[in-house]
Amino acid sequence: MERKPLLLDVDTGVDDAMAIALALKLEGHELRAVTTVAGNVPLAHTTANTLRVLEWLGRSDVPVYRGMSAPLALPLYTAGEVHGNDGIGGWALPEPGVAVQPLTAPEAIVRFAREHAGRAVFAFVGPLTNLAVALLLEPELPQMVSRLVIMGGAFFGRGNVTPEAEFNIFVDPDAAALVASAGFNATWIGLDVTHQTALDRASWQELEGSGDLGGALVREVCRRAFERRGRPEVYLHDPLAVAVVEDPTLVELRVGEVIVETSALHRGRTRLAFGDGERAGAAAAVDQERFEALFKRVYT
Repeated sequence: MERKPLLLDVDTGVDDAMAIALALKLEGHELRAVTTVAGNVPLAHTTANTLRVLEWLGRSDVPVYRGMSAPLALPLYTAGEVHGNDGIGGWALPEPGVAVQPLTAPEAIVRFAREHAGRAVFAFVGPLTNLAVALLLEPELPQMVSRLVIMGGAFFGRGNVTPEAEFNIFVDPDAAALVASAGFNATWIGLDVTHQTALDRASWQELEGSGDLGGALVREVCRRAFERRGRPEVYLHDPLAVAVVEDPTLVELRVGEVIVETSALHRGRTRLAFGDGERAGAAAAVDQERFEALFKRVYT
């Protein structure tokens, strides 16, 4: 069976790097393009990190398109304390030998959707700024995209920036609200399920000395979290979203209308409403064992 064309949008920090590695191992989808956005760290870092990761994995042939450097209406809020100032935990990868493509990320998103209309699959694991701008360029985008998987939100539990808001949505709630109301066939993967998927310290230690490129990537991007921050585990937020691209049955969905709050008081709050309106699915449960088996493709 022919693999479906996949576009992955990232703000490459630690879990984005692992998501890229997993996206390259999918059997039913072919990673054809990667777009970058400001989020975990500023755009210059997210773009350089993306190029470096792809080159490390021997896939510098996958084109990278640089996207938006700031949210639609708010100052950029970053997470350098989590991902390190460089975004990938201080892992010293060499300068990339390949440059970004001349087309901007929103333009590339529209072109990709047009070229693969009806078959294109999108995975967005950072703030949704690029997709919002692409929607402004091409309002018919939702009708061209077969599936959209978003890592973002906290629908049934607490956020990780505020009690209500998850990071990606908090960074650019205006973009998220625009995407949520656009009519995509969308699956939202929030903290409700990503906080159930993690790489623990014992599993990470088993990768020490791994000769596999993916194994070395996981080992090094997570080193700061385990050794300097003393974390017991690293959440696999973005890899779970990519895994759901490959196997939607990994998560149990609740279907409704996704509402994103943009007010200062409730910035980035996501909730699922029931009734008329555009329909989407928000993940409420995850099959952890099956996800872990799929994630291990990165280093086996």
